[in-house]
Amino acid sequence: MRLMIVGRLEGHISEAGKIAIQRGAKVTHCEDTDQAIGALLNGKGADIVMVDVKQKIKEFVERLESERIHMPVVACGVNTDARAAVKAIQDGAKEYVPLPPDADLIAAVLEAITEESRDMIASDPSMQAVVKLADKIAPSEATVLITGESGTGKEVMSLYMHNNSKRKDGPFIAVNCAAIPENLLESELFGHEKGAFTGANSKRIGKFEEAHKGTILLDEISEMHPQLQAKLLRAIQEREVTRVGSNTPVKVDVRILATSNRNLEASVKKGEFREDLYFRLNVVNIALPPLRERPNDIVKLAQFFADKYADANGVPKKKLAADTITKLQSYGWRGNIRELENTMHRAIIVSMEGELEPDAVHIQESVLNAASIPDSAPTMRAPDPSGVGNAGRADDGPGQEPATSDHTSTADAAASAAPSLAQPVKNPGGVESLIGRTMADVERDMILNTLDHCLGNRTHAANILGISIRTLRNKLNQYKDEGLEIPEAKSGG
Repeated sequence: MRLMIVGRLEGHISEAGKIAIQRGAKVTHCEDTDQAIGALLNGKGADIVMVDVKQKIKEFVERLESERIHMPVVACGVNTDARAAVKAIQDGAKEYVPLPPDADLIAAVLEAITEESRDMIASDPSMQAVVKLADKIAPSEATVLITGESGTGKEVMSLYMHNNSKRKDGPFIAVNCAAIPENLLESELFGHEKGAFTGANSKRIGKFEEAHKGTILLDEISEMHPQLQAKLLRAIQEREVTRVGSNTPVKVDVRILATSNRNLEASVKKGEFREDLYFRLNVVNIALPPLRERPNDIVKLAQFFADKYADANGVPKKKLAADTITKLQSYGWRGNIRELENTMHRAIIVSMEGELEPDAVHIQESVLNAASIPDSAPTMRAPDPSGVGNAGRADDGPGQEPATSDHTSTADAAASAAPSLAQPVKNPGGVESLIGRTMADVERDMILNTLDHCLGNRTHAANILGISIRTLRNKLNQYKDEGLEIPEAKSGG
């Protein structure tokens, strides 16, 4: 683990660094947040940063976000200063650690925030076969393409492979190719020189250089523009990158993993993805099965998430009631593990019984999953929106719906899997209720409904929505200014 320490706090924070080193961490020390940002932009990677509470934490967190540098920030202060701790958390810190440091406390915080299991829940035969293949491939230097529907755990599998590789002590750098604007992705991957373009006020090391001696994950590689695909192909072939605004290539030693929730073979045929890049990435393909094809894992995953969020929210751990298990196993889980995680997050918060009761498990019985739970047949396959499940497979087997094309809408895909449903589908909150509304209106309702769903807890709502707590608070302040009633913040939010 790579730890960055910012500030001094009368020498106590350096003592915390020594404890971290004894626990196996690699430590970098910076005098202030400006120096820390400079170090990060110039390739000094870190998995976690501990910051003197007297530093400008809010500005530091905002700068990290603007530079698309993702890492947890832990604030540190002398003794237990409740006011400083609250302000640090409000400013974006994940945790507050009182100093002088306690060795066990430092170890516990580092472990909790950077916790990534080297094991995977894989009791189902379909997943055991995948993990067995991953275990064989992980120690090699082979480039791996990990495919699967959205929410099946592709990034988790990537980290699993890194942790079981010869590069496990090196950095693991993930880049979401779909989340970064097209005009910024080249600079993000390969870096840029000062003055290379408007806004390039300083030199920046790209993610490939940051991942030197480690692993780089190109998440959702299928969303990359074809022009940039050509530059990526050269980087993979030559093992060197050229920063934007420079003519000097830089050698890099990285292992490349890529993920996609689309059928890249189909994208190649349509001319949307370069064939030569596809073959460079697809040295080994690991296809993750959807959760509905892993019935033996559903309960174990559900219990894992229930326990995880019980700890996070300071509530007692609860076993799943028998009726709850039945309810979970009968559902189609179109959103896969991500949907299950969010469901269990809410369930453990609202549960009122000694065991986690079925009523606490709120499942949206929408058109998207209606076809997955027929009354007189085993659980059907939900439609595969992109055909990714069929890449490299034989023809669809009996009872398996053909994959829809990339251009088929979600509603059409669901309808094709459930032809017996009356048309048009009428379900409150369904797709037809969104037609004619602006994206801003839909976003507002989703945020407010999720906040209500979480009983007003901002932290839990932000986690479920996949946005930062700062973004959520800004949105709520905007809605409040517009005259809307906002649920009061609950404890922990």
